[in-house]
Amino acid sequence: MSQVMNPPRAATTIYPVIMVASLGHFINDVTQALLPASYPVLKTGFDLSFAQLGVLTFVYQITASILQPFVGWYTDGRPQPYSLPFGMICSCAGMITLGLAPNYPTLLMGAILLGFGSSIFHPEASRIARLASGGKHGFAQSLFQVGGNFGTSLGPLLAAFFILPHGQHGMAALASLAFAGILILGGLGRWYQLNGSHLRAPAKSGKPHKALSLSRARVGLAIAVLIALIFSKYFYLASFTSYYNFYLMARFGVTERTAQLCQFVFFAAVAVGTIVGGPVGDRIGRKKVIWASILGILPFTVVLPHANLETTIILSAIIGTVIASAFSAIVVYAQELLPGRVGMVSGLFFGFAFGMGGIGAAALGVLADHTSIEFVFELCAFLPLIGLLTILLPNVED
Repeated sequence: MSQVMNPPRAATTIYPVIMVASLGHFINDVTQALLPASYPVLKTGFDLSFAQLGVLTFVYQITASILQPFVGWYTDGRPQPYSLPFGMICSCAGMITLGLAPNYPTLLMGAILLGFGSSIFHPEASRIARLASGGKHGFAQSLFQVGGNFGTSLGPLLAAFFILPHGQHGMAALASLAFAGILILGGLGRWYQLNGSHLRAPAKSGKPHKALSLSRARVGLAIAVLIALIFSKYFYLASFTSYYNFYLMARFGVTERTAQLCQFVFFAAVAVGTIVGGPVGDRIGRKKVIWASILGILPFTVVLPHANLETTIILSAIIGTVIASAFSAIVVYAQELLPGRVGMVSGLFFGFAFGMGGIGAAALGVLADHTSIEFVFELCAFLPLIGLLTILLPNVED
């Protein structure tokens, strides 16, 4: 890659680099998505409860959540280009462990390896996407993020057509995807090692960023609000990521394969929303996108638990598209609040998103065991009300 490009300039959008980072994100998140997508197989094979499935998600996502901000903080001052393929090596090892696990504790170890790989990948890859953006920060973050969303959406399809027919060992065979990712990210790491110093050089501008005029207390409040919005978004998404297929089977009596295909529709809608959210935020302002994305889905989430199957699928697509548009806007907005802390901010928000997903999966699994999976979706429908906190966010965009 480095041999076909002139030394990059900060004002130039380097599309091939963003595309390769997005491809790496696609492969990374395919491997991550196969864990929850394989839950029907693991639940039957190991006779697991919903609570145990929730703990499995919790262990995986908390591992990623806790480490990501520290990885980002460290690489802000000491970039580590080859951390990208190393993270994918950990994910590959996690896939193999999950595919060959003889018992539940070994499944937990595989989940930890997956979380460790994800925690290493996201902060540095997100930094590369921003540095290659040429100022189109929302666009670059969306393009980078949509690779991960498409990877997540592919998980249920792979589970439906590969893991369900071949069982648990199919996960070990799919580790070959992670091996391809190691090679791709090795090339991206090499390019970043050769050219990163040009991109990291601060751009000269006679116009100070608005965020620099905010007090520390104001910035702190804004970050707290963004974290609350991430909580709302990912706690709600946990119901879909870990339990939507079970909800469809319990409420409508559909088969496992049909439920997986319906889950794919939701994840594909999330991918569409992600790629739309960043460019729209660049054009109309990220705060407006955050308003519409979090609070705007409330009417749809409230109706969904009472809808028939066909309407449920349509509503899930609408919810997935709208709610997904927020993440790129939130991450870029936070990066503008804390200029110069791209890695730490990316790690914090990717990590917190993973953490909320893990806590949400565990909590909702326990709730489902004690009530019903239908009640979980009825309760989660009101989480978007937290979007009202958006009114507290300052305007930081020029």
